[in-house]
Amino acid sequence: MQKKIYAGIKNDKERSKKKILDAVGIIIRSQGYTGLTITNIAKVAGVSRRLIDKYYESVDQLVEIYVRGKDYWVAPAGNTGSVMANSGSLDTRSILETLLVNQLEYFSKEEEMQKIVLWQISERSKIMFEVAEERERLGAEFFKMSDPFFDHTDIDLRAIAGLLVGGIYYMVLHAKSNDSLFCQIDVNSVDGLNRIKKAIGEILFDTYKRAEKQKGKKHK
Repeated sequence: MQKKIYAGIKNDKERSKKKILDAVGIIIRSQGYTGLTITNIAKVAGVSRRLIDKYYESVDQLVEIYVRGKDYWVAPAGNTGSVMANSGSLDTRSILETLLVNQLEYFSKEEEMQKIVLWQISERSKIMFEVAEERERLGAEFFKMSDPFFDHTDIDLRAIAGLLVGGIYYMVLHAKSNDSLFCQIDVNSVDGLNRIKKAIGEILFDTYKRAEKQKGKKHK
């Protein structure tokens, strides 16, 4: 029987880095962003502070790597560029609806991301600013695609999308924090989430229909 060959220092390093990143998530969930000190991270990860200093320039860099991996618009599993590249058409209404519905589902399940968004809106920080800026750049790619459809109309898709994104964040955070109804909707239930998804679709459908009508009138 052939002996297993030791994979070496590289695998040890990757395992240690995973422990450290996992520790960041555990602390965010249990203590919030105020608990993200190098001492806490080392303790939860079961590694030395020296090892964290060796692999990362600073705690800020470590947290930024973790946050970028968890943020919906930046994470590879759901980033805007990937959805647009695979759409196969310029049906921007369907693309936007898919992005918003996926965001709702992801955000309602991801406790770490809920804490990260709370951090983003409650404290000014370089990490949160840079992540927000990257999200805006990705969003700009979508709006560049959608703008031609709204030429010669007074429809402000950016404002509508902003209200929908903000509504998703607030309704989910309210439900998770208070475990109470919001406008008589139980956002923590499957039925409640489905009602919000349906409303997102209806709002976007009406928005695009209004744009079509305005463009039709101008072409008459």
